[in-house]
Amino acid sequence: DVQLQASGGGLVQDGGSLRLSCAASGLIFEDYSIAWFRQYPGKKREGVTCISLNDGYTHSIVDVRGRFTVSKDNAKKMVYLQMNRLKLEDTAVYYCAASSAFSWGTCQHWHTYDTWGQGTQVTVQG
Repeated sequence: DVQLQASGGGLVQDGGSLRLSCAASGLIFEDYSIAWFRQYPGKKREGVTCISLNDGYTHSIVDVRGRFTVSKDNAKKMVYLQMNRLKLEDTAVYYCAASSAFSWGTCQHWHTYDTWGQGTQVTVQG
């Protein structure tokens, strides 16, 4: 079975940085895409950024573009989210998720992500 475990959240000041990690197991790593979602209280989870573990394609929503960078380490079966210049509105529970759907040059097929890690809380204070 596919299992994901997210870690690295915490409390940071406005403008600070965090690095989230997602450890994957039970999958042929290169056959999947991994995405980071976030959830505000009372809201649905939204896709934030994703990476294809096959061709390395990445996508980020406009709100985080230039601030968040997703990367992967195939040997370690790890995906990372480097979060820089954090803003108050980045405060949320962040989840990593896996999708076995694949198309060249895309990973932002958010509805296909069906395997989830536990959430890790990111809190940004002013």
